[in-house]
Parts: sequence; structure tokens; C-alpha cells
Amino acid sequence: MSKPRSKKFWIIFWSASAVFLAVFYFSLQFKNNPAGTIGAAIDYVPWLSDKAEYKSIAYFGNYLLKSDNREKTFLILFQNNMELRPGGGYIGTFGILKIKNGKIIQLQTNDLSNFDGREPNTVTPPYPMEEALGIKSWKMRDSNWSPDFATNAKKAEYFYYLGQGQEKFDGVVAINTNVLASFLKVTGPVQLDGYPGTYDSENAILTLEYQVEKGYAQQGIAKGERKTVMNALADAIMKKVFTLNASQKIDLAKIILGDLNQKDIQLYFADSQLEKSARAANWAGAVDQSWSKDYLMMVDANLNSFKSDYYIRRSFDYTVDLSGDTPKADLKITYVHTAKLADWMTRDYRSYLRIYVPQGSWLSGSQGLSDIQYGDELGKKYFGSIVQIPIGATRTFELSYNLPKNISTSDYNLLIQKESGVENVPGKITVIGKNGAKNVYNLTLTGDWTLNKSN
Repeated sequence: MSKPRSKKFWIIFWSASAVFLAVFYFSLQFKNNPAGTIGAAIDYVPWLSDKAEYKSIAYFGNYLLKSDNREKTFLILFQNNMELRPGGGYIGTFGILKIKNGKIIQLQTNDLSNFDGREPNTVTPPYPMEEALGIKSWKMRDSNWSPDFATNAKKAEYFYYLGQGQEKFDGVVAINTNVLASFLKVTGPVQLDGYPGTYDSENAILTLEYQVEKGYAQQGIAKGERKTVMNALADAIMKKVFTLNASQKIDLAKIILGDLNQKDIQLYFADSQLEKSARAANWAGAVDQSWSKDYLMMVDANLNSFKSDYYIRRSFDYTVDLSGDTPKADLKITYVHTAKLADWMTRDYRSYLRIYVPQGSWLSGSQGLSDIQYGDELGKKYFGSIVQIPIGATRTFELSYNLPKNISTSDYNLLIQKESGVENVPGKITVIGKNGAKNVYNLTLTGDWTLNKSN
């Protein structure tokens, strides 16, 4: 059930939308006339036309758009969730966005395959990155190894400075590939001069992936120019965005809101109050470290499986038994590899799976998993193992574990947090009470889910 949205919520939402629209456009097609384009974006945001309401806007929106002669600089991470990482997806490109007096004054984009070469080979990769990916040093492209976005944002900044970057950032924004389809759902399909085919919400991600990985060579485009198609695609989409009617703008706003809630867009601010506002709106991609009840988060990291996450479907079955002296949990995770054959973007799927559970939990058994790793971070305990799913196969993995004794029937509650970049995940929750009675909940995990708020 959707909860009512407050005025403050919508202020935060439209502010984030304005920044996101600007980031999306300028990250792919930076023009010499940023003031004109950002003016159109600002005009698109409904509440800015209401002067009385504008004066009452909280500092979050004002921070982004006010004329204070202060330059604000953001690190933008573009994450391809067809190659999943714990924080959303493989980071192939990053951008540096500068805003002053409500206008974008600069955007530089950088191919990480080039920038990472500037970083010294001095940082030991986390397990099992070195063994599985064949890398000797941790780099910015793999900096989002945590399911917590603030952790990843700080790590990305660390690698940026390690590569002799000079900017001081006011915030970090991560954007997943899925967002491209979101825009095309409203704008409709686009065709690009000089490039074959039509880009629409159903095929754009695959079509673009093919163009930058294979198609460019067949068309005689130099490898260094293979991503210029992004400029043309962004230009075509944004031209349509700025001609949308009022109803279509509302539709786009709802879709952007969905992307924020599903963690396809994640925000981090250096300013503690801005970061607090982003967390309150649940747009900070944060692992909830204050939660004291039952907890579950399933986190995958694609290990050299190309872009196979496009074809992976996940589901889970979680049972918690509170009838005994010690609360027990049983988790089954099922993967289906829907691809038919191996090709340039698909192979057998291999992932480092981590299951985050309440601190103090104790593993009692497993099926289908081997060499299980244990760790404590972000106020949680995790169990980790490499899992493999051949093309066309279905595999189910099971963990059984004891929960901390403070998790009881009288005040039982469960928070399940969704990994950024993962598509909707069907799940079944069974809670066995002290008297043996069962309560069953069926859900589709599209964002974070709390038991007592969802039934």
C-alpha cells in the first residue's frame, strides 16, 4: 500500500528530478549553451512556477537551484546493471557535473578504462574479486562493491583522488542503465540519423549495448568513437522530453519516482542535512543499520559473466520459525538463466552471493553452496558464496540459520532491502508463530519492504 506523500517529500522529489534530467542530458551531450537547456529543465519542474511555494521550499531544493554564486560539483557514476555489482552495476563511465546559480556550467565525462590506468596498483581487491575477475588491484570501475551507496560513493571518491583527480565533490549520483527505458516509455521510440534501427523502451538497452560493443565495427566507426551514439540518443530523447504535454510530464515524473524508489537512481551528499533528507526519502541507497528486528538482503556480484544479468530471473522463499526457544530461519533463492545460448554478451552466470542477516545470526546448514565466507559489516552479518547457473538452467540455493534470541513473536517485524540494479523479485514469506500458526505473505520486491507496513 502506498503511503501518502507529504509536501516535503514532493519538494525533495522534484529537486532530484530536476538534477537527474540535467545529469542524464549533459552526461551524454554537453552543449555550449547550458543556460538555455537547463532553463527548459527548470521550466519543466511544476513547483518552480509557483512563486509563493518556491519561497517556502526547503533547503534541499534551494541548494540545487538558488543563485548564491557558489559552484556545486557532483560525481556522476553510470552503472550498467546488466553486469551487476552490489551497488548497482559495472561503472564504465563517470562524469563531473558543475552547477552554479541554478545552471549547469560544465560537464566532463570520462571512460573509466582510461582513467583507471592513472591509479596506482596498490589497493588489494576484496574477496573474490582478484581470483574471479583476474585483477591485481582494486579500481574505481569496481568501487561499488558494497550494497550501501554512501560507502560506494566515498570509495569512488577515494579512487578518483588516487587517480590524481582534483575536484572536491558536494555529492555523488549513481544512475543505472534501466533509466534509459524509463524515459522511452513516455517519449516513445526514437530513430537516429546515421545509425540503424529504432530505439524504444523494450529494445533500447540491448540495441545500445550491441552498438557500442559490436555494431560500431561493422559500420566502420573507430573504437574511440563507438560511444558517440549515446550523444545522438540523448539528444533525440531530450528533445522529446521538453515537448511533452502536462499529462506526459506527470507520467514521466511518476516513472522517475519509481526509479528512485527502486534504487536505479541513488543520491549521496557531503552535507549531512542534505544526506539526511535523501535518506528520509529512501533515495540514498542506504543499508539500514538502525534496524533491530529481523532483516534480509540478498546481494549479487557478477563475476566475469559478461552482461548475463539481463537474462537472470530471481525469486526467494523465506521461512522464519518462532515456535521454539531459538528463532530459526530458512532461505531458498532460485535463479533462472533464461538465455538460450552463449554469445558476445552472455555466458554461464557466476556470482558472488552475499546474504545479509541480523547481527548475531548463526549458520546451521546449507544446500548447493560451498566454501561459505562469513563477515560482519554495516551492522549486519553476512554469509557469502560463489554460485553458478549455466545457460538455460534453474538453480536453487538454501541457507538455514539461527536468528538472535531477541527476535520474538510478540514484536516480530522483518525488513527486506533490495539490491540496486536487480529487477523485480517475487518472494514468499512464511512466519510461524509461538503457537505454530502460520502467516504467509506473497510479494514482489520492487524496493525495500517492511512486513508490518505491507499487510
